[in-house]
Amino acid sequence: MRFVIVGGGVIALLTAVNCISAGHAVVLVDQAGIPFSGATSFDRHRVTRALHLNDPAVTRAAVDAHYRWIVLQDMLSTRIYEQVGALSVLPREKLSPAETMLAECGSQARVLDPDDLAAAFPQVEFPAGESAVFESHAGVLLADRILAACAGWLRWHAHADLHPHRRAVEIDVDGAAVRLADGETLRADGVLLAAGPWSRSLLPAELAAELVLYRQSMLYCEVPDRAAWAETPPMLSLGKDGGAWLVPPVAGTPLKLSAASACRQVDEVTDNSTPARWRDHLLDAFSTVIPGFRTDWLTDTRDCYYLARSSTQGPMLAALGERVFSYAACGGSSFKFAPLIAESLAARLTGNVPTPTGIGHLDRPMQFMRGVS
Repeated sequence: MRFVIVGGGVIALLTAVNCISAGHAVVLVDQAGIPFSGATSFDRHRVTRALHLNDPAVTRAAVDAHYRWIVLQDMLSTRIYEQVGALSVLPREKLSPAETMLAECGSQARVLDPDDLAAAFPQVEFPAGESAVFESHAGVLLADRILAACAGWLRWHAHADLHPHRRAVEIDVDGAAVRLADGETLRADGVLLAAGPWSRSLLPAELAAELVLYRQSMLYCEVPDRAAWAETPPMLSLGKDGGAWLVPPVAGTPLKLSAASACRQVDEVTDNSTPARWRDHLLDAFSTVIPGFRTDWLTDTRDCYYLARSSTQGPMLAALGERVFSYAACGGSSFKFAPLIAESLAARLTGNVPTPTGIGHLDRPMQFMRGVS
């Protein structure tokens, strides 16, 4: 069979890899490059971790994704995953349940009390009296390397046909086809739309209205002592109020800093530059989180965009036809599950029943066929 996939991010690329590995042909198109540096999933690094409080099914799926990334690393022959673990600062009453759930789901975890945290990670000032859970089946995904490696794998495969800088302007659901801005129509046995925030214009109005656009500001820093950060895991919930989080400078990457408070709803995609007010907001937030933090550590800033379903604040998979699907990604949460998502989407495109993952939106997509939603 032959499939058309619209998009240049991690979901589009990995789904193409899965389809081709199963013996099918794929035409991959994107409005920009492949991979697309403006894609939601394009960045130096992303976090993968298993812990989802009160949701063992999703936690188990995240542990599964951890192993899938290791398999992909071997297949792509590229170092894409730094397994430095992950640290989540939690209220005291949630520590033991989190540790138990992670263990039951196949991950290794341990609780660190305030003294343990201070001794293990002196480069970070944790909230007073707070403890954390460290999980080992987690770490940093080298996002830009992943996208480049997948695109490179596809370029050399006889059954992959890549078309960068060709914008899709219409999806023909009944005919399983994609019309491009240059007038050509690509027909196939199935279509996947996984093109990021701008793809709302290709969806039915009722479905597009379900999606909310968010903009997130991030700082990138060069730390003065890389050795002190060498074994640092990604850290979440560092600030009680602003939800500060950091991704460590592994494998030559910068220290990445951001916070939930630097994420806001916007009406449209404009540019990726970070406004001064949001840069200063994050600089102020981390001045109390990282001892000795200085503004001259800052080497770059970037704003990224992602879509989320308004009712769940998560990703949205919709079946538009028998073999026409749309996947609207939700920032880092989709990236860490990308191997599972791609496998499930490839199964649906080929007409097979996907293996249940435990991820609700993936196992039970919205049905939006012929006016039924």
